[in-house]
Amino acid sequence: MKVDVLLGLQWGDEGKGKIVDVFTPKYDIIARFQGGPNAGHTLEFNGQKHVLHTIPSGIFHSKTKNLIGNGVIIDSYVFKQEIEKLKVSGINPLLNLYISKKAHLILPTHRLLDAVYEESKEGNKIGSTLKGIGPTYTDKISRTGLRVGDILLDNFEERYNQKREKHFEIVNNYNFDLDNFQIDGKSFEEYEKGWMKALDTLKSITLVDSEHFINSALKAGKTVLAEGAQGTMLDIDFGSYPFVTSSNTIVSSVCSGLGVAPQKIGRVFGVFKAYCTRVGNGPFPTELFDEIGEDLRKAGHEFGATTGRPRRCGWLDLPALKYAIMLNGVSDLIITKGDVMDEFETINICDEYNYGEQKIDYFPYEINDSKLQAAYKSFKGWKTNISKIQKVEDLPQSLMDYITYIEEQAEVPVSIISVGPDRTQTLFRNK
Repeated sequence: MKVDVLLGLQWGDEGKGKIVDVFTPKYDIIARFQGGPNAGHTLEFNGQKHVLHTIPSGIFHSKTKNLIGNGVIIDSYVFKQEIEKLKVSGINPLLNLYISKKAHLILPTHRLLDAVYEESKEGNKIGSTLKGIGPTYTDKISRTGLRVGDILLDNFEERYNQKREKHFEIVNNYNFDLDNFQIDGKSFEEYEKGWMKALDTLKSITLVDSEHFINSALKAGKTVLAEGAQGTMLDIDFGSYPFVTSSNTIVSSVCSGLGVAPQKIGRVFGVFKAYCTRVGNGPFPTELFDEIGEDLRKAGHEFGATTGRPRRCGWLDLPALKYAIMLNGVSDLIITKGDVMDEFETINICDEYNYGEQKIDYFPYEINDSKLQAAYKSFKGWKTNISKIQKVEDLPQSLMDYITYIEEQAEVPVSIISVGPDRTQTLFRNK
C-alpha cells in the first residue's frame, strides 16, 4: 500500500480539514505530518462547526485511527483544550488518537520568544501567529528541543527548567515588557502552570514510534491519508520567503514527517480556493484592495480560524497554482469556495505576471518585487446559488468554463468541487 497525501496549494486556509473529513471513511489512518497549532482546520456537519489545530481531521470517525506524526509540533495547553472540546462534542479521542514520541514540544518560552522576535522586527514583521512555531523548529534544528517522549523521563522537569533558563537568557537581551506579556489572555506564569498540568493529557494518549506504526500498517494493507497544514506557498524553502511558516509544507515533508520512503507516496490531492487568500504580511500579486476584495472577505467569512485575523483576498493566481502543482506532483485537484463568488458579474484569473517589460507565466524568485504585477483573464460569473446543488451536471456552465480553463492550464483534473462548508456539500466528478 501507499500513502495518499492531501495538502493545500495556496497560502493555507484552502478547506483541507473539510475534505479530509469527507475522505476519512475511505482510509484506515489519517496522519498529520507537519506544522502545529498555527493550523486551523474547520469542519462543519450536523449543524455544528469544529476547529482543529493539532489533531488530524479524521478524528470524528471512530473507526479510523488518527496519528500526530513526528514532523508535528505540539503545545500541550492548546492540545488539552482541543481534547476537552472534542469530549464536549461527544467524541472520545482516547479511542483512536496516537502521537509520535518524536514530535517536538512547544514550550511556553517558545511562545514568549515568538512574541519577542516579532516585536523586535518593528516595521518588518512577518505576521507570525505567535504560537511559538518558529522558535520550536529552531530548537529542533539546533538539536536542543524537547520531544513528547521526553515527558515520560524521570528528569523531564530538570530538562525543561534548563531549556527555560536558556530561553530567558535570550529574552533578557531584548527590551521587552515581560511584566505585561500574556499568552492567550493569561500571564506567562499562569500559562506555564496550565501547560505543565496539560502534560497529563498528553500522557493519556497512546504514544507510539510513529515510523513503525505507519510502515507496519502499510505492510498490513492498511490505507493511509497524510494531512498537510498551512499551504505550499508558505513552505520554508519554496514559499514567498521570508513570509512563510517554519516547516516544509509540500509533499516531500510526508517522508520526513511520518518516516515513509518516497516510493510509498501514492495519489496527491491538492486543495485550492476558487480565489486566493493569505493571512499576515508578504507578497500577494492578485490581492484586491477594493470593494470586490471586501465582498470576498464577507461572503467567504475570511477570518483566520486560529488567529481571528481578517484574511487578505484576491483573484486566483494560476502561475502560483501551477508552481504548487509542480512541487507536489499533484494527481487530483480539489476546488473549494466557488459558492463564495455566486453573485459576481465578472471573475478574473491571473494567468501571467508583468515584470518590467517581460511577461512571465511562472512563480519567480522575484515575487517580493513591487515591479511584478498580475495580468488577468476575465470570465463571466455564474450568478447562481450553487450551495444546494447535489450533482455536478447541474452546476452552471459558467462555473464549469472557469474550472475547465484551470484544468487546461494546470494539466491536472479537478476531481472534486466543494459548494459549501458542510461535508455534504461536496461533489465528486467521475474522471
